[in-house]
Amino acid sequence: MIDYFEDLEIGDEQELGSYTFTREDIIRFAEKYDPQPYHLSDEGAAQTHFGKLCASGWHTASIFMRLLVLKTQELAAQAAAQGHPVAKTGPSPGLEDLKWLRPVYVGDTVTYTRRITEKTETASRPEWGIVHGDNRGVNQHGETVFCFKSKVFQERRPQKG
Repeated sequence: MIDYFEDLEIGDEQELGSYTFTREDIIRFAEKYDPQPYHLSDEGAAQTHFGKLCASGWHTASIFMRLLVLKTQELAAQAAAQGHPVAKTGPSPGLEDLKWLRPVYVGDTVTYTRRITEKTETASRPEWGIVHGDNRGVNQHGETVFCFKSKVFQERRPQKG
């Protein structure tokens, strides 16, 4: 279910899904968007402090976004199928503290989550609130590889009358 702003609780956490980074995916992404040596080949990576091929941080971030959108679509479809209202999620006014804490190597599986940390009412847009979150990607060893703080507009429950 996609909840209204009022229904969301600070501390709520949602798993968005997991993704295993393959050699082919890492290189394909790097060739298009981040052509640094350690993302393009084992040989190039061996000459750097990474030592072996690793995913671009932007690749790890784009997978987060993909899994977030897919999870949102899945929950909206489930709610609609059950006849529940689906609150709208709006745009993001930005993010903070984007960090890539550990390299993501070939074969690593990263599980992505988001946790609500704060809610802010908006005076200029009373039909929306802002939901603040901590977002993470954790590898199969339990190590955080990626994190950031987010803000996103969330529809408020329609007022009756």
